[in-house]
Amino acid sequence: MRDHKKLKAFALADKVALMTYKVTRSFPQEEIYGLTSQMRRAAVSVPSNIVEGCARSSEQEYRRFLDISFGSLRELTYQFSLASRLGYVAASSATDMQETLSEAERVLSALVRSFRRTGSTLQSHSPTVSQPPSLSPPTP
Repeated sequence: MRDHKKLKAFALADKVALMTYKVTRSFPQEEIYGLTSQMRRAAVSVPSNIVEGCARSSEQEYRRFLDISFGSLRELTYQFSLASRLGYVAASSATDMQETLSEAERVLSALVRSFRRTGSTLQSHSPTVSQPPSLSPPTP
């Protein structure tokens, strides 16, 4: 079993969840069952799926939960953008939140990309953020 507390992706996802709850406190009451609820659910889903994936025994399941987590993070990024454009987010909070969302996306994306398909199993490699996958065929 993997320790989610050792993952930078988890630490950032947890930070995003806390920030989301703080930012959405000031949203209009009319959004309590709308955007506020959607953003909070997506924000909690990100670290929750990392934790659940770490608890799974197979790398395939681990990767699946990381993919779900990344999807929730992208969903939250859009919702935050929408809330900002609707004027629900104070400018002081907007910059911090956007920077944290961007960093969380980069780190979680690198973790997801660190898995490369080899035959029918997934092999874990060290994540490299700036290096695209090789397009050349593998050498024998």
